[in-house]
Amino acid sequence: MDPPTKKEVIGVKWLYKTKYATDGSIQRHKARLVAKGYVEQLSIDYNQTYAPIVRFATIKDLLALAAQYKWLVYQFDVKSAFLNGDLKKYVYVHQPQ
Repeated sequence: MDPPTKKEVIGVKWLYKTKYATDGSIQRHKARLVAKGYVEQLSIDYNQTYAPIVRFATIKDLLALAAQYKWLVYQFDVKSAFLNGDLKKYVYVHQPQ
């Protein structure tokens, strides 16, 4: 459908990745649809930022490394609002290729 007039439309694109097993064989193919947050312009739409998503296992690994090497962790702030948040407005995206 066409978005209403004067509504911002966010660009999206597909990212593809091939995961390999330790023996070099293909384990699985992954795909995800991501927002093109990198096309923002200062003073126009800079306040609307879209962040990549981090896996919980990655957070656990980083904290384990910090504990093992006695690194200081001053702040660890990961927001999962994009995954779990309730949208209070409509969001329009371009149809991906």
